[in-house]
Amino acid sequence: MSALVDLRNVSKTYVRGVQKVEVLHGIDMEIRAGDFVALMGPSGSGKTTLLNLIGGLDAPTGGSISVGGQRIDQLSESALARWRAAHVGFVFQFYNLLSTLAARRNVELPLLLTRLSGTQRRQRAQIALQLVGLADRAAHKPGELSGGQQQRVAIARAIVSDPTLLVCDEPTGDLDRHSAEDVLRLLQQLNRDHGKTIIMVTHDPKAAEFARRIVHLDKGVLVDDIKRPAA
Repeated sequence: MSALVDLRNVSKTYVRGVQKVEVLHGIDMEIRAGDFVALMGPSGSGKTTLLNLIGGLDAPTGGSISVGGQRIDQLSESALARWRAAHVGFVFQFYNLLSTLAARRNVELPLLLTRLSGTQRRQRAQIALQLVGLADRAAHKPGELSGGQQQRVAIARAIVSDPTLLVCDEPTGDLDRHSAEDVLRLLQQLNRDHGKTIIMVTHDPKAAEFARRIVHLDKGVLVDDIKRPAA
C-alpha cells in the first residue's frame, strides 16, 4: 500500500533580512492512511514547520511533498488554498473559535466554502458535535464552555468536512491534564474507530503515548521514528 503522505528530501529555509535560517534538512518520511503520528522535539527542532508543510500552510524550499498522490508543493497559492479546504482539518493550541457564534455555527464555518444548503450544513455540524460528545452544547457560545469543551468544538470544526488529514499543533497545550486526556482519547477514537489520519505536534511525552507512531526531530533532522502497538 502506498503512503498517503510522502516527503522526499524536504528542506525549508527562511530568509530574515540578509540571514538565512535553515529549519529542515532533507526530510524523508511516509505516513500511511489511518496512522496517528506524534511529532516531537525540542523548541526550534522544526516540528511545527514540518506540520505546516504537510498541511499546505507553507511551501518547502526544496524536495517534494505528495498527499494522496498529489504534489502539493507544485500547487499555486490559490490551488493550495482550495486543496487545504477540501483535504485538511486543523486543530491548534488556542481554539480560534468566534466568541459571538454558538458551537454549531462555529463548526459550520468550513462548510460555508461548499455548495451545501443551510440545512445540510446544520445537519453535518450537529453530527460532528455528536461525534465529539457535545451535541447537547450546540447552542452554547465559547464563553459558556470549558477549555476542554472548546477544543472539542474546534475538533468538530476540523472534521466536519471529512478531511483526508487531521493536523494538530499542540492541541492540549492550553488544557489541564484531565481535559487534555479527554481530548487525546477523542483523537485516538477518531483515529481508531473512524479511520482519521492524524499528525500531531506535541512537547508532552504523555500526549505522544496516545499516537501509534512517534517521530522525533532535532535541529531540522529526523532522528527517531518509533512505531507503537495499537491501543
